[in-house]
Amino acid sequence: MATPEETIAEIVGAPGWDQRVARIRLIPERHGTGAHQAIYAAVARQAYVPHLAPNFAYIHKADFYAPDYFQAVYRDTFAATDGFSRVAEADLRAVLEANSRSLLVFRTITGLTREEFAQSTRLAGEAEGLPGLTAGKIDSMERSGSKTTFDQARVAALTLVRILAGDLFGDPPGNLASKQAKPDTEAGWDSVRDFARGGVPFAVFLHQRHSGGAFRQVLDATSTLRGNLLEEAVETLFTAHGIPHIRTGAHNQAEIAARFEVRVTPAPDFIVYDRAGNLRAMLECKTVNDGGTARDKAPRFARLREESIRLGGVPLVAVLAGMGWTRVNDTLGPVVRDTDGRVFTLANLTAMLEMAPFSSLLEDLR
Repeated sequence: MATPEETIAEIVGAPGWDQRVARIRLIPERHGTGAHQAIYAAVARQAYVPHLAPNFAYIHKADFYAPDYFQAVYRDTFAATDGFSRVAEADLRAVLEANSRSLLVFRTITGLTREEFAQSTRLAGEAEGLPGLTAGKIDSMERSGSKTTFDQARVAALTLVRILAGDLFGDPPGNLASKQAKPDTEAGWDSVRDFARGGVPFAVFLHQRHSGGAFRQVLDATSTLRGNLLEEAVETLFTAHGIPHIRTGAHNQAEIAARFEVRVTPAPDFIVYDRAGNLRAMLECKTVNDGGTARDKAPRFARLREESIRLGGVPLVAVLAGMGWTRVNDTLGPVVRDTDGRVFTLANLTAMLEMAPFSSLLEDLR
């Protein structure tokens, strides 16, 4: 009879994924239940934790927020305003009419979000009988340089002039500071020009990061993508290799139940099937950044395992992200158990295709 240490070594040293799965499935036969938790935890720690990475270490690529895009718009805006020297209302209006993308630079100078700037245009335009801009219009101007009318350019210009002059919002009461009380706008356009000519001291740059957070805007803008990070990666992988699959959601729960007899609700994130329409695998994605939440999420895989057994042993696959899963005793260890070791991360996602049933599905497609 193998010792727990020998079983762990055999699993970790398995030459391939199918062999690892087979060896993990032998744990209940080779060892008493009292040893199971420690074995699964050790396997999780040695074979799976090294592939986990904190999702806070990455951001989604977004061309609109890339340095090249902003710098190109900045160069055009700097030239059109003669280094922010020609910034009267009429000057700004003419610049925005000619190239509405310049609003991106001007709005960023104010330190306001699109929604905040949209509300500001309504305040500024009211006295002149001008309708304000919508956040959607501001977005289309900044991203694609959408055609902008005289009045739209004028209300944006008027808003910029009043914000930089410090008379649009008034003096803040009590323990409040204006958003324009920052180094590049505290003296209005004069400080804008000073920084544009002389550059930003590194300490000032770092302070702005300290108070605003590097990548804060892109993180907010891609929050939906971040929430679906694993699902998008899995779907991209399956689509690229022609793996027949369905990504589940609120819209197709009934279809999944009727077509594949999957009764667990909600259905797993992905259903994988073959050419004949037979269910071949179920896949669940989970991103967790703290151990307590991981402990609460782990039982989901136990319920899915029960369903996989009811369906005749359909393979259950987990795709995980976040450092919460490094808590192995009551989180990752049980997931390894419930999936028979079919656990992947973004770092080794493509290795999933080396394992049954994906390897045979790829053979069928050749």
